[in-house]
Amino acid sequence: MDNEFLFNIGLVVVPLLLGFVFGQWNEKRHYKSIVRREAELRPLMAFSSRHIPQGIEVGDPHLVIGSAVISVDYFKTFLASLRGIFGGTMSSYETLLERSRREAILRMKQSARDLGADVIFNVRLETCPVFASGGQNTTRSIEVMAYGTALKAPVFRG
Repeated sequence: MDNEFLFNIGLVVVPLLLGFVFGQWNEKRHYKSIVRREAELRPLMAFSSRHIPQGIEVGDPHLVIGSAVISVDYFKTFLASLRGIFGGTMSSYETLLERSRREAILRMKQSARDLGADVIFNVRLETCPVFASGGQNTTRSIEVMAYGTALKAPVFRG
């Protein structure tokens, strides 16, 4: 083997290896942060129901929004490209979506907590690709936005 061939192989293998190592490290670090903050914000309930149950008096409603843009690493992009050739579930992107959704909900809950709210109703999630170009499979990151109506402690009417 000549040196040029080894250099060309290195141009492919080194970015894949760096993407794998740093992508895994970053994902694990992000999941730890998500789990910790979810435990902190667990008392603040969020519901997808658009109707507030009868008997609850609505005080001071506020729109709360949480948004997260998460990017995929080079290694997962490579795996997804292979999956695109052979077909099947693109599990390398599933963690990207899960992390983005959980992070957006956490940011929405933190916004509600900052307002002093105790509950969020009508929670919705919107997802869109970022840096996608027309017709090509070039999505490198996604944005998820969570929004809902934050309410202070509900007052039950007898």
